Amino acid sequence: MSVCAAMRPDAPAATILCVDDEPNILAALRRLFRKENYRVLCAGGAAAGVAVLEQERVDIVISDMQMPEINGTEFLECVRQRWPATLRLLLTGHADVESTIGAINRGEIYRYITKPWDENAMLLVIRDALERQALEREKRRLEALTREQNEALRELNATLERRVRERTAELDSAQQSLQASHERLKANFLTLIKMLSSLTEMRGGVMAGHGRRVADLARRIAQRMGLSSREVQDVFVAGLLHEIGKTGLPDDLLGMPESLLKGDNVGRYRKYPQLGEQLLMPLEELREAARIVRSHRERFDGSGFPDGSAGFDIPLGARVLAVARDFEALQQGLLVQQQMDAKRATDLVVESRGKRYDPGVVEAFYDIRTGRSMGDEIAEVAMGVGQLMPGMVLSRDLLSTEGALLLSADHVLGERMLKQLAEFERRSGVELQLFIKSGGTDAPHSDS
Repeated sequence: MSVCAAMRPDAPAATILCVDDEPNILAALRRLFRKENYRVLCAGGAAAGVAVLEQERVDIVISDMQMPEINGTEFLECVRQRWPATLRLLLTGHADVESTIGAINRGEIYRYITKPWDENAMLLVIRDALERQALEREKRRLEALTREQNEALRELNATLERRVRERTAELDSAQQSLQASHERLKANFLTLIKMLSSLTEMRGGVMAGHGRRVADLARRIAQRMGLSSREVQDVFVAGLLHEIGKTGLPDDLLGMPESLLKGDNVGRYRKYPQLGEQLLMPLEELREAARIVRSHRERFDGSGFPDGSAGFDIPLGARVLAVARDFEALQQGLLVQQQMDAKRATDLVVESRGKRYDPGVVEAFYDIRTGRSMGDEIAEVAMGVGQLMPGMVLSRDLLSTEGALLLSADHVLGERMLKQLAEFERRSGVELQLFIKSGGTDAPHSDS
């Protein structure tokens, strides 16, 4: 099979490969395309056409349908598989509908042209095909450029914090430029926080998504309690990053249930909230979140860590985060060795209100978890100290006007406690109101 090429002296507009077993057809196509400054390659059969394609860069292939050995459908299907960017046209002199449809389906041809062809129509098809090909190439170029730009943006975001700090120092005297930089930083702030949270989980020995679940629950509790949008945001960010201090702990402590910690490991472990605060403090936007992170392991009764703060001395955001964090930790087996289901974890949180947790926070948490108020489950009556009798059981925690816990829910009142409450009222000048269960006096603890 012969291979021929024709090209005008000036630069070619495109390369066209014509494949036909009839030399006169190839000669006619070569004459037609030479006038349009196209580079023309000819092959007398499918095998020769493949050989040309393996050596040359071809924009368009025009193939006859009826050829010996390998027909046009099979040849164009091969071109589609090996050189998909090359446009494919079918030249047929037969009214063979099935063969043409097969070529369209298998070879995914751009157009088919019948013999004899109209030269102007043929040239118009070629121009349209080349325009389409140019558009496809430009599309691929733009897509590649977009991918490169997106990659550059991702690299920029990875170093945005450092670059913003450097820019801020340079433009300290130019407030307007500083504000623009700040707005760009805010646009990527939460994305960066979520990335840090994911990295913390990879090092911190917790299940993937732990920080996000804690943060989402803490945000819902804060919203339920009516906190401002800025306070809710700080609680959410602190929830995402509350475990970041654990990245400084040795491997043997990560993921170990707290109930199994012994000796020096207890002291080392209890430093992680403080370390978390230190890691976050350099960022102005994270100052309040850092304060929440430091205090989220404090207990309402003052027996927590790292500072032993109690009651309302603990930041409100930290009291919210403590409930959300422990609810998740109980289900993951991070507080005790046994993993609990959500209902049991909820019950334990509720049972610890006034001890581990702020009763107001637990109330909001309970509303979210069950869709009803905690008071709905307990028949109770409000009484003054003078109305109390031994054996009565508190239905709610008794707090002082400053928020300090005086008695916890389920406490059984005895003679001695009634006298102490009366003395407290006399000395403080404040009348106490206690909520008493309306039925039953059996409870886990009493003061008699």
